[in-house]
Amino acid sequence: MKLIETSLPGALIVESTLHRDGRGSFLEIFSTRAFVERGLHVEFVQDNCSHSREKGVLRGLHFQREPYAQSKLVWTLTGSVYDVIVDLRRDSLAYLKWEAFTLSAESPRMLFVPKGFAHGFCTLEEDTRVFYKVDAPYAPQSEGGLRWDDPDLAIPWPEDSPLLSEKDSRLPLLKDLDAVFIA
Repeated sequence: MKLIETSLPGALIVESTLHRDGRGSFLEIFSTRAFVERGLHVEFVQDNCSHSREKGVLRGLHFQREPYAQSKLVWTLTGSVYDVIVDLRRDSLAYLKWEAFTLSAESPRMLFVPKGFAHGFCTLEEDTRVFYKVDAPYAPQSEGGLRWDDPDLAIPWPEDSPLLSEKDSRLPLLKDLDAVFIA
């Protein structure tokens, strides 16, 4: 398992070796040892899986405030996604910078998203399942989010008119977000 730096401090691409033979394949999804060797002591407490039937479903940009801020390990089980993270850590040199990645079931790449980031993705294929491990339980009172099409972020999403939940369509713009709630 390789942990590869991204342009945003603390966010990592996690690459595992996909072992294939005539029966199918095998993939190591998570290794505590690999993370500890990198100085990351993450204790995952919950696994989640989202299923999107259609191409162009956009989920996010979501985050959780302290004390329930979450680190995530994101993996695409079926289909593919355009996955975006935004650094909301006020003390970070990358504060309010974003980076995007394509995650696909065809590639053994995962994304580690540290606490203090907003996260979202847009499906690039029908029947896409995204699995993610988190190190803090979901807490509705701590959830927050940003509008996917915030002009101050100017993220070039692959869909101009994505399929959104009602909740995601009402998320605030960055300029309207109370800075007190950002990590």
